[in-house]
Amino acid sequence: MITALVVLFHILGLTSSIHAVMSTRTSQGAIAWAVSLNTFPYLAVPAYWVFGRSKFEGYVVARRSTDDRTAQIQAELLETVAPYRVPETERPEATSAAEGLAEMPVLRGNRVDLLIDGDATFRSILDGIDAAQEYILVQFYIVHDDGLGRALKEHLLAKAEQGVRVYFLYDEIGCHDLPSSYTRELREAGVEIHEFNTRKGRRNRFQLNFRNHRKIVVADGRVAWIGGHNVGDEYLGKDPKFGHWRDTHVRIEGPSVLKAQISFAEDWYWATETLPKLNWAARPAPDGSDSRVLIMPTGPADELETANLMFVHAINTAQKRIWIASPYFVPEHSVIVALQLAGLRGVDVRILIPDKPDHLLVYLAAYSYFDDAGRTGAKFYRYQDGFLHEKAMLIDDGVATIGTANFDNRSFRLNFEITAAVADPAFASEVEQMFQNDFKRARLMEQGEYDRKPWWFRLGVRFARLTAPIQ
Repeated sequence: MITALVVLFHILGLTSSIHAVMSTRTSQGAIAWAVSLNTFPYLAVPAYWVFGRSKFEGYVVARRSTDDRTAQIQAELLETVAPYRVPETERPEATSAAEGLAEMPVLRGNRVDLLIDGDATFRSILDGIDAAQEYILVQFYIVHDDGLGRALKEHLLAKAEQGVRVYFLYDEIGCHDLPSSYTRELREAGVEIHEFNTRKGRRNRFQLNFRNHRKIVVADGRVAWIGGHNVGDEYLGKDPKFGHWRDTHVRIEGPSVLKAQISFAEDWYWATETLPKLNWAARPAPDGSDSRVLIMPTGPADELETANLMFVHAINTAQKRIWIASPYFVPEHSVIVALQLAGLRGVDVRILIPDKPDHLLVYLAAYSYFDDAGRTGAKFYRYQDGFLHEKAMLIDDGVATIGTANFDNRSFRLNFEITAAVADPAFASEVEQMFQNDFKRARLMEQGEYDRKPWWFRLGVRFARLTAPIQ
């Protein structure tokens, strides 16, 4: 019996290594999987079939099955937003490649409000929910059944009672501890609530690698909220372990909201195999605001690695500065190269990360990249006033991004993410001031800081970097 199991595992290791060589994106990854699958198949085979895939094929098939309907929506949408399309001569260079990746033009006629930290964010979201008249779309990676989670539920129950349609989508891995009573109460009140269900389908049964990390709220197809906050009391700074939770969201009103709505609709179809009836008419912000905005959904079902390409292109266009805030900094080699080139061009490169870790391996792995990026002048700041969770970037004086994507392999390749790129000098100035305030609450890392760490710490860093592809 034992001999048969040993032979079976080695056969599975061999066949899995062939699959890895044929499908793994990088040669380094293919070699690593091939060696481990044939050397340690008892551990590597289960790990490969849970963590080894980088394309969410089930979602791709589902997306193709909706091609007729979504293609019609997309075609109608491009027509309805045409009056708001930014001419090519006025298009910001930092978003030029992203426009092609998003399959949606940069649009003007938007109002964008910067929402700093949880109180401002959820006050705006709950007010927006209360003001909705037709429908509300809600999507979060994490939802807790605590004070904030129950407040969100009560506002949604009130709107459902008024006859407003509510669609609620959550990630089952991120919400693993959400009690069934929470979803049942919403469902019994008429709210359509579903888990994203990455494990749907026979081939995905043991799949844990792909997660829907998007945080989106849309009201009536007119207003959208996008950013780093999930739903939980810790996002209001009430966790005694982390204290102040530093995070950022944006409220967007105008024609660009419709791209966030498309993103939700595609995710909803994967989860439910239905498409909700939504409003696809483009409306400018009512106060005459004219911010240029591009909404960029990215994920493992995309033909290209859209998140990686978007950020690398943005870094490469920077002439004056590139400031990045991310709780997890375990980037692709291409990102490190782009940051090094920016430093050589004389660009002010600053990277803001937490000083307090919430994921040890990610925290350790980040140290291995500091010297690589710092050799050409990149400065690393460690935020010390609580926990930094925001995902923001400032390019020169005119473009800023706020979204859900971290600077790590998981966000670039494995998670479903969404980012709002805003080309507006006034908004960029607000983001600049936000960064300046954050830098004041951070310490600048010194050259050689990593080298002065004890050997066991540096060994942990190197080991953590080896696990970067699945962190």
